[in-house]
Amino acid sequence: MNTKSNDMTRGGVMRQMLLFALPLMLGNILQQCYNIADTFIVGRFVGAGALAAVGAAYALMVFVNSVQFGLCMGSGVVLSMLFGARRMDELRRAVFMSFVMIAVVAVSVNVILFVFMTPILRLLNVPDEIFAMMRSYMWIVTWGMFFTFLYNYACALLRAVGDSVTPLLVIVFSALANIGLDLVFVCVLGWGVDGAAWATVISQAASSALLILHLFFRERQLVPRLSDMRFDRRLSGRIISFSLLTCFQQSIMNFGILLVQGLVNSFGVVVMAAFSAAVKIDTLAYVPAQDFGNAFSTFIAQNYGARRFDRIMTGIRRSAAVVVAFCLLVSAVVFVGAEWMMSLFVPAGNGDVVAVGAQYLRIEGACYVGIGILFLFYGYYRAIARPGLSVVLTVVSLGTRVVLAYALSSLPAVGVLGIWWSVPIGWVLADVIGIVCYRRTLAGLRADCAA
Repeated sequence: MNTKSNDMTRGGVMRQMLLFALPLMLGNILQQCYNIADTFIVGRFVGAGALAAVGAAYALMVFVNSVQFGLCMGSGVVLSMLFGARRMDELRRAVFMSFVMIAVVAVSVNVILFVFMTPILRLLNVPDEIFAMMRSYMWIVTWGMFFTFLYNYACALLRAVGDSVTPLLVIVFSALANIGLDLVFVCVLGWGVDGAAWATVISQAASSALLILHLFFRERQLVPRLSDMRFDRRLSGRIISFSLLTCFQQSIMNFGILLVQGLVNSFGVVVMAAFSAAVKIDTLAYVPAQDFGNAFSTFIAQNYGARRFDRIMTGIRRSAAVVVAFCLLVSAVVFVGAEWMMSLFVPAGNGDVVAVGAQYLRIEGACYVGIGILFLFYGYYRAIARPGLSVVLTVVSLGTRVVLAYALSSLPAVGVLGIWWSVPIGWVLADVIGIVCYRRTLAGLRADCAA
């Protein structure tokens, strides 16, 4: 078996988790960096309108990609369990079935987006002055969505068997390529937002090609053979169950964010530009906690497959301590440096954009512990074959956020502050429910591992 695969059913609990999580964190930070590169370069060299257009387009693309990303993540949990149980023949059949099913969905979503792009943008309240710019950006990046699927699926497969190093190396290449192409297309050739879009598509295509080649040449034990290319009714039902629920969770999460983006758009270009930059900073700040939650999920899933209840409980206790400590530290950094961080994205003379964005960051940044714990709950419930509970927590978190955002922002005395405060309130409510459900699932988890 390839040495990059990481068997987390043996060895030191936190050591195994951190060895897997650190490359995952670095990779996602780099991925966020090349998303931020679009925002930074466009905001600095094209203007606030272009910054608003790219930021709003990013929210829409995250929602659209969340469908296939959720399916990849859900199938990855099944693959982790099969790897933990050392059922390699079954794992390869699962790879074949899940790849075919998700590819069909990814292509279908792509077609729908092309056909209904204009009405979708109208529903998002995109201001007329940036409508054409945002539509052009979206049209280009939509051509790269199938590459995004290939990349996400390959990463999910490699991470399911504990290899987080290869995706990291590919992301390093992709991030550098994206930033370099951004500079050439936007700053040198003057292609504006279209240049940023083409930079994203080309770098995504290159990274997906590298991962597919790696799987075929270095991880042959994971690639389905001809005899594996058949549908297993029982196994396909298991994959569909996990994948659809995780897809539903991710889609709800990002649909809620998209609804909030539409509300933000109604406040005008200044708030849109501030929100676009602040969300990138916000995401970069807590993405390590999110990645640790995904590493935690892989750890739990492998040990659940191996029936190691003792390691699961040790992992839960230590992971909670690590996430709380990290989130408190990051909260302090973001709270203190909010204005400086915003000023990096906004040209001089746009102090109103900086002020609005810093206000958002201070409110969100004080509450990162809430989202950090929530990421652990998401990963835990997926890994112990109860993904429906992850969906419940997502509905509570995002439902609260959307309802409160629309209700509070409609009050003249509150305005846009209501959108900002709705986020941490949703996190806290979901965490409370997560704790209650966790206590109730412990007995069932112990019984499953003893079986």
